[in-house]
Amino acid sequence: MSAYLGVDLAWGLGTPDRAPNETGLVAMDPAGTITDAGWARGVDAVTAWVAAHLGPRSLIAVDASLVVTNPTGIREAERQVGQRYGRWKVAANPTNLASAASAGARLLDRLTELGVEYVSSTDAMRERSGPAMFECYPYTTLVGVEELGYDVERPRYKRLDPTVPAGVARARRAEAFDELVRRLRETPLDPPMQLDSHPLTQRLADPSVLHGPTHKHREDLLDGALCAWTAAFWERHGDQRVQILGGDRPHRHGPDAAGASPGNRRRGPSLQADPMDEAGRQPVVVAPARPSQRGPRG
Repeated sequence: MSAYLGVDLAWGLGTPDRAPNETGLVAMDPAGTITDAGWARGVDAVTAWVAAHLGPRSLIAVDASLVVTNPTGIREAERQVGQRYGRWKVAANPTNLASAASAGARLLDRLTELGVEYVSSTDAMRERSGPAMFECYPYTTLVGVEELGYDVERPRYKRLDPTVPAGVARARRAEAFDELVRRLRETPLDPPMQLDSHPLTQRLADPSVLHGPTHKHREDLLDGALCAWTAAFWERHGDQRVQILGGDRPHRHGPDAAGASPGNRRRGPSLQADPMDEAGRQPVVVAPARPSQRGPRG
């Protein structure tokens, strides 16, 4: 049983016509000790791993689109990632009901069957009476936590930089990965994260190789650790250092809105949040934030 679970699902569970990729999985206790880590393939294996680690109040952070209600386009939470973190070159992939990226929704259903509650506010997270899950995005954690020092832009430890030759891009990606691991190991963090406390995450400190699949294997595990730590960070700091993207209350600009100007009347309805799903769940992303990253940004 673990306090915090991180699931780097992303596109990991595949689709009906696509084989599942690896999902990075990390379990962590309140002291930052990593109690288990590894990889799984497919929704059954991921669900079984989570079930084996569930505690009475486990908090599960998933890097995937869990609640999706918009028929087309981009979810409001994803739009706000770009609006508020774009200066750090962070943006989110769009998800909608027509997209093939259904892995998160499938996992949401399976974990709900296990009695895991979906939470979309700090109050709901704190008041949970059993295990709970939420959606996060490792990049917003890395640039939103000032102690890590990514003040200008996100670390390029994932995709290759298309503006330079492939060999150079692979070398730079490896350097960025190793530097990120160094910062996570050496920076005093509150709450702590002890990557060296488990043999698999300890090996993340080994020098990176340029081989793409090997790099992706390590990246998935690192993102799983970042997800678990994001859960711990949210529980420790709440709204003081975390914002809920896509969670604003809907409001109207129109003839019925109090004090509406003629310009607003012409614009008609405007929503700052996507509709809830049939179970009353709000699509949101939980994101650590600096003061300058809060609120609407152009």
